[in-house]
Amino acid sequence: MSVKRAILIAAGRGKRLGPHTEAIPKGMVPVGAHPIIGWQWRALAAAGIEELVVIRGYHADVMTEFISHRLAQAAAPPRRLQFVDNHEWQSNNVLLSLACARHALDDATMILYSDIIFTPAVAAAAAASPHDIGLVIDRDFRSIYEGRTEHPLDEGEVSDLYPDGRVKRVGKRALPPADAIGEFIGLVKLSASGARTLRARIEQRLQDYAGREHEPYQRAATFRNGYLTDVLQDLIDTGTDMHPVLIDGQWREIDTPQDLERAGHLVNSAKEWL
Repeated sequence: MSVKRAILIAAGRGKRLGPHTEAIPKGMVPVGAHPIIGWQWRALAAAGIEELVVIRGYHADVMTEFISHRLAQAAAPPRRLQFVDNHEWQSNNVLLSLACARHALDDATMILYSDIIFTPAVAAAAAASPHDIGLVIDRDFRSIYEGRTEHPLDEGEVSDLYPDGRVKRVGKRALPPADAIGEFIGLVKLSASGARTLRARIEQRLQDYAGREHEPYQRAATFRNGYLTDVLQDLIDTGTDMHPVLIDGQWREIDTPQDLERAGHLVNSAKEWL
């Protein structure tokens, strides 16, 4: 079954980008010719995505107006655009942002962070994964960190694999970077079954941690501060198979002013981005 929906986790501010996000959310920051969200939709639409669910928080009104106008002008605008609010974005993290849109985890779906850009080829590879849960993992991640002094490698969401090729570990501090096969870029493909599996685990953990959100969860110091990779690792640890969608470059994370400058040079010079 083809993937027609994407869920964009875009509630946070992106403080490390400093003045670039004083008045706009992180996903609206320009990288070369397009804002981050523009690059994302360009790639997703080329891979057949038609519906976008946006989880908003910081400057929600600005995000809504921007996306509604910008994507309406796209060559292939979304057939359906839905906004979901994380009202507690200042005090929680990626996992609880995604929980705000868990109703949308009822069909084949892509999930992505709002601070990454990737080529249409990467989106197409994710969409083509035959597995219920496919994590896009960059094998060439070490070269991206060369000269990336404001965002060291030990902050990456690294991953390794079982001998049979399934994902074994994923996340920040999941394993020493030297032992990693690659870095999870923040893009997940879910079949309808995979989406329902993820939704069920999120809902179960919301119940389990009700009233004790400040207790540890996986590698997060608290459940409230959990990442997407924490619930993915939770699923792996309890027997859910995940498979890599292996790529070699063709993406960037925009987390610091240095990242922004370097990514701008890349998209203005490399033909796969033009």
